[in-house]
Amino acid sequence: MRSSALFTAALAALPAYGLPGTVSEDNIIAERDAGAIQAIISGAASAMADGSTYKAPGALGSDPCGKDKCCVWSYIVSDMVPAFLDGQRCGDLARGAVRLGFHDAAAWNASLPYGGADGSILLTDELARPENKGLEAIAGQTKAWFDKYKGYGITMADLIQFGANVATVVCPGGPRIKSYVGRKDSTTQPPPGLLPSPFQTADVLLQLFGAKTISPPELIALMGAHSVSRQFNVDPRRAGAPQDSSPGSWDTTYYRETAADRPPRGVFRFPSDVSLAHDQATSGTWQSFAAQGAQPAWNVAYAQAYFKMSMFGVKNLDELTECSAVLPLPR
Repeated sequence: MRSSALFTAALAALPAYGLPGTVSEDNIIAERDAGAIQAIISGAASAMADGSTYKAPGALGSDPCGKDKCCVWSYIVSDMVPAFLDGQRCGDLARGAVRLGFHDAAAWNASLPYGGADGSILLTDELARPENKGLEAIAGQTKAWFDKYKGYGITMADLIQFGANVATVVCPGGPRIKSYVGRKDSTTQPPPGLLPSPFQTADVLLQLFGAKTISPPELIALMGAHSVSRQFNVDPRRAGAPQDSSPGSWDTTYYRETAADRPPRGVFRFPSDVSLAHDQATSGTWQSFAAQGAQPAWNVAYAQAYFKMSMFGVKNLDELTECSAVLPLPR
């Protein structure tokens, strides 16, 4: 089945958000937010956040802060930003946060009634699975933040996805992706085999992500997150090797160096990435992101694809609140 058909089926399975009984301001806002989220998922609206900024209405724990669902997130972000930076560049926790967001959300497909961006990766022993090896440091930090702020009504599912978006925009060149809170946590583990392997071929990866409603161009946009990646477990002899020559920045160097005949000295390329770079179904999109001046187009495409992924398995769209304004501005 084509990914577009799967996506249409997934949208059809989403609950209808009709206004119940008495129409109130809260009903209208919930309906509007659910509609805005579905518009982004479908590609009818942009996932890029604007330049709005946020000022907390009061101290954490105060009544004004408690009445504003975004207030606690402004305090969380103030903890995340220095943790994610290594000087003025992406640090190890930032790249870990991006990967953690992927691994929680992408353990899902359109046929499953559970899984996705639900926090289960840190609320169960799912982290012990081989595909999640290397996430221990960011997992520990995220759990510490959760323990610090869980009394203010946050969920682990939101914390993981917000962390991924903060890490992305903190990395020099990274996009500011619209961010919503209100996801529900789950302690039900998804079945194994839903996350990609660095050794899979392009056709296997396209089938795997097609079942998640991710199209080939969206998959190639998502692959660019390896721009800030360092590998530790695929080849332990080269632990710490980056996947492009500028791992401290969010840029399109990754696309050019992965598609090249030979990688630069010290750069480690996953066989799966090389396969996607040269496969007939994906090489055109890959080369479009590898072109000079492609950074803005890639950022837009990445934001769109990652936003969709961050909503995998989320059934309560009418209960989500946009808190994009608390994100740092792009660096």
